[in-house]
Amino acid sequence: MRRFVTIFSILAIFVLFVACGGSKPATGEQKAGSGDVKKSVAIVYSTGGKGDKSFNDAAFRGLEQAKKELGITFKEYEPKDVTAEARDILSQFAESGEFEIIIGVGFTMKDSVISVAEAFPNQKFAIIDEEVNLPNVASLKFKEHEGSFLVGSLAAMMSKTGTIGFVGAMESPIIQKFHAGYEQGAKYVNPNIKIASVYIGGANAFNDPASAKTKTETLIQQGADVVYHAAGASGAGVFQSAKEKNIYAIGVDSNQDDIVPGLVLTSMMKYVDIAVFDIVKEVTDGKFEARIQEFGIKENGVGTTDFEFTKDKIGEENIKKLNQIKEEIKNGKVVVKPTL
Repeated sequence: MRRFVTIFSILAIFVLFVACGGSKPATGEQKAGSGDVKKSVAIVYSTGGKGDKSFNDAAFRGLEQAKKELGITFKEYEPKDVTAEARDILSQFAESGEFEIIIGVGFTMKDSVISVAEAFPNQKFAIIDEEVNLPNVASLKFKEHEGSFLVGSLAAMMSKTGTIGFVGAMESPIIQKFHAGYEQGAKYVNPNIKIASVYIGGANAFNDPASAKTKTETLIQQGADVVYHAAGASGAGVFQSAKEKNIYAIGVDSNQDDIVPGLVLTSMMKYVDIAVFDIVKEVTDGKFEARIQEFGIKENGVGTTDFEFTKDKIGEENIKKLNQIKEEIKNGKVVVKPTL
C-alpha cells in the first residue's frame, strides 16, 4: 500500500509539472503569436531627448504608433550625456531580458550598441543613422542628402539676396550629408548662389539653441535670407533668429513649420517614425533581419512638408518645380551625392 502511494505521488508531481509547462520561462525572445503576451521594446534617445521637435520626437511617434497598432509596451531613456550613459543603459535593458528589441537613436550610439550587442548576442538591437555589422543588429539609415537637395532647391527659389545659410550641429559625416545635399540642390536651381555655413560644435551641439542663434545671426550678416538647420534641438535658436530678423528658415527631421508659421518655409522630413514602427513590426511578426536599410526619396524615407503656412508665399509654380525635381531624383535622372 505504501509503495502504491509513493508511485501515485510521483505520477501526480509529473502531471503537475507537465500541466504547468516544464519549459523555460518566457523571455524577450518569445516568438510573435505565442499567446496574448504583449511585446516590449526599449529605446535610448539621442542628445536633447524628447521634446526636441525633431529627431527624437520622430522616434517616439513611431513607438506610439506601434503601441496603438501592434499592442506593444515600451520603456525609454533620455541620456544627458550619450557617450557616458548609453552603454550602461543599453546593458541594463539587455540584462533584463524583457525586451524584444532595443533601439539606439543616433550615430553617437554606434560604439555603445556594438559593445552591448556583442555582449548579448541573443538580444535584438536596432540603431538609427549608423551601420553596425553584427548578426543581432538592424541598421536604419537615411539619404538625408536627397531630402536636403529638395529644401536647398526651395531655398534658392526663395532667396532674394543670392545667399543662403546652413547651420549644422557638428562636422560629422552624417551632418555633412545634409550640407552636401542642400548645396547641390541650391546650385541645381541657381548655379551662382552662395551658401554660407557654420557648425555649432562643442559637447552639446544638438541641444544648444543659444549658440545656434548667435551663429545664425552671423549668416544673416553675410546676407543669408534663408537658413536651413541640421542641429536637433539647437534648431530652436535658428528659428528665434529668423523670427527676429524676418528671414526664412527651414526645419529638419520632423514637421517644424508651426514653430514660426510663415517664416519656416518647410522642414526636411526624415521619417524616423516610419522606420521605427517598421522594425518593431518586423520583430513582432517574427521577421527580424540584421540588415542595413537605407531610406531615400524613392523609399518615402525623406521629403518635405505640405507647406501648410507658406504655400502662398512659395507659389504654385515653385511647388510644381519642386515636385518635378523630386520625381527626377526618384527616377534617377538626378543623382545626389552624399558628399561635396
